[in-house]
Amino acid sequence: MNVIAEIEAAEGLSEALGCVVRSFGADTGTLHLLEEDGLLHLKALSGNFPPSVLAVIREIPVGKGMAGLAVERAQPVDACNIQSNTSGDVRPGARATGMEGAIVVPVFDGARVIGALGIANRGERLFSEEEKNALITAGQALAAR
Repeated sequence: MNVIAEIEAAEGLSEALGCVVRSFGADTGTLHLLEEDGLLHLKALSGNFPPSVLAVIREIPVGKGMAGLAVERAQPVDACNIQSNTSGDVRPGARATGMEGAIVVPVFDGARVIGALGIANRGERLFSEEEKNALITAGQALAAR
């Protein structure tokens, strides 16, 4: 079964996100969607996140952190190792997860960005263009739920 079919067959949004995380061989995942207040709101979570991280990621302003930047730029934001990344794209909250290889892609409804889908690995990881595009497609399927 491909990941889109798994997303469509999943019981709920968190289970669907778990399908994406497993499909990409990742350890954690998040799905945020824009709401009327202009903030990204956490809608689904897969994996273990410390309470201090959860408090920070429940609502994210556009332009802040990897998720906010992915939405602002309408393009993927990734880091081979968020623990040692010095680009300015990675915030302290992301480092607190203990993850290393991470990517956040914008979630699209047509040409409009409506959210952000992120996955991360415990070890360093680079994401190929094919993986980035597949993750964007998975984000569209998640948002359609």
